[in-house]
Amino acid sequence: MRARNVPRETSYLEKPFSKGILVYGLKMTKEENEKRLSYLKGIVSRLPEKPGSYQYYDENHTIIYVGKAKNLKSRVSSYFHTEVDRFKTKVLVSKIHDISYTVVNTEEDALLLENALIKKYNPRYNVLLKDGKTYPSICVTNEFFPRIFKTRNINRKWGTYYGPYSHIGSMYAVLDIIKELYHPRTCNTPLTKEGVESGKYKVCLDYHIKKCLGPCTGKQAYEDYQKNIMQAREILKGNTRQVLRDMKEEMLRLSEELRFEEAEEIKRKYIALDGFVSKSEVVSNTINNVDVFSITSDEKMAFINYIHVSNGSINQSFTIEYKKKLNESNEELLQLGIIELRQRFKSDAKEIIIPTEVDIELENVTFTIPQRGDKKTLLDLSIMNGKQYKFDRLKQAEKLNPEQKQTRLMKELQEKLHLPTLPYHIECFDNSNISGTDAVASCVVFKAMKPSKKEYKHFNIKTVVGPDDYASMKEIVHRRYTRLVEEEQPLPNLIIADGGKGQMEVIREVIQDELNLDIPIAGLAKDDRHRTNELLYGFPPIHVALKTDSELFHVLTHIQDEVHRFAIEFHRNKRSKRALHSELDNIPGIGPKTRDGLLNALKSVKRIREANLETLSEVIGPAKAKIVYDYLHREADENEK
Repeated sequence: MRARNVPRETSYLEKPFSKGILVYGLKMTKEENEKRLSYLKGIVSRLPEKPGSYQYYDENHTIIYVGKAKNLKSRVSSYFHTEVDRFKTKVLVSKIHDISYTVVNTEEDALLLENALIKKYNPRYNVLLKDGKTYPSICVTNEFFPRIFKTRNINRKWGTYYGPYSHIGSMYAVLDIIKELYHPRTCNTPLTKEGVESGKYKVCLDYHIKKCLGPCTGKQAYEDYQKNIMQAREILKGNTRQVLRDMKEEMLRLSEELRFEEAEEIKRKYIALDGFVSKSEVVSNTINNVDVFSITSDEKMAFINYIHVSNGSINQSFTIEYKKKLNESNEELLQLGIIELRQRFKSDAKEIIIPTEVDIELENVTFTIPQRGDKKTLLDLSIMNGKQYKFDRLKQAEKLNPEQKQTRLMKELQEKLHLPTLPYHIECFDNSNISGTDAVASCVVFKAMKPSKKEYKHFNIKTVVGPDDYASMKEIVHRRYTRLVEEEQPLPNLIIADGGKGQMEVIREVIQDELNLDIPIAGLAKDDRHRTNELLYGFPPIHVALKTDSELFHVLTHIQDEVHRFAIEFHRNKRSKRALHSELDNIPGIGPKTRDGLLNALKSVKRIREANLETLSEVIGPAKAKIVYDYLHREADENEK
């Protein structure tokens, strides 16, 4: 592609600023910017049409971006097209003051070089590889009698490392089976051949409790110990089926030689290892030495899961995360992840299973996008692991910053209902009455998905006679929002009806038809067992898909439970007050102080009625006791008639 002049109106490279221009934060004269562009275009025009890696530098000649390309000239030229529409890319271009490149033979080499340079220079605008934490590995030392243990410190000169293990339980399961089968030594003594031959060492407690076979004193031969370590290495590599085959052959050989005790010991190990293999993730005996990759991403992060399958079993699963810098696509990030993880785990697998096509070619490697069968099962398992890792990281972040969880739930609800604004302020209504008596209603207020109890409201139904829930709802909604409008108080971002379509329609009539307000309305409907089972929205209301075990569903049902509790509590208190008033407050000569004294002492009206005159006298004196006693018993006699 030939270099061409960039028009003066190229808005993403420059903005007016006093006598010069502002190139995204860097003040530069028009002449300086044109000189910069001319210099860069000259480099672009000379780029070869070959695979390679390119590097962008800022004004301090610091590498700010590293990329790779099948065709260097075509790829680098694309950054300087006037139709580039991604804001972050425009910012990057405005920072470029120099370009260098390296030509390689294949695209695979370009990927490897890009990965190496990113890790070396950590450029500002490249994705940032973030390992959530340092996962432990299993080390087999290079000692005369090697040890096997878990560690988080990697030093290749001390031994061979297997892992890291993102699932700690799997790591301990492997260590346990190795200890059970082979009894590797656990002491830190620097054993030497000369020291063993001279009798320098003594057995420790592990030998006496049969956790070590005593190689330090020659009780276990060096050759036998090394054979055990060799088999342990194969298990750590995932080659358990080969170890089982070797064990079976040895067991049969010993039996033929009539060495039954030794054969029985091999059989014990065989059964133990076979049991361990059967509990591990076995996919298919036909799948061997295969890598599986999947990607799960959002606006800011991407999570790439890697699974390695050897001899039909999964022997490695690991997830890395990338922090996005330039809205990188899943394809670009998956390419980086494949190179990074295959290098890290030294994989030489000739087949890679992936969810979508990637625009790369690796020498002697086949890419497979399975649609069904065992390979599709493997891919689904990888995707599930990536999603779980993302969920775990999200939970960890939300524990450190609880507001992040609230914002996420509000955004999720906004997306589900297609709301115009974030539902920060939510109000929910409910009625409560028994056969139309003591009819009340309540309104609960949630802000940022948390109850704002100081803003809860009670309502006594004033205009409705009898048990009419729709009319009662209409009255309280009208009263609530008429008052908010008159007092110029903030209106909610969402109203939730504790009920289905009928309650929603009543609220809509008041909000939209009568008060001419624009407030979204949702409903929470219940099933025949009075359990919330669906979220409704819109007019006519439609069912909104929401998993009943999701966090958002639990928050919505909490809102519904809270408004129901608040209404029932108010209704119960009102009935109690009415009952107390009819029984005690109507007694002539008995005031509130006397009434409260009786209730504090005897706890209920029923006990006051059942008390004898002497008991009442002890509480409120004989004169008032006689008045209460005569009134309550006269009332009881009249009721019996």
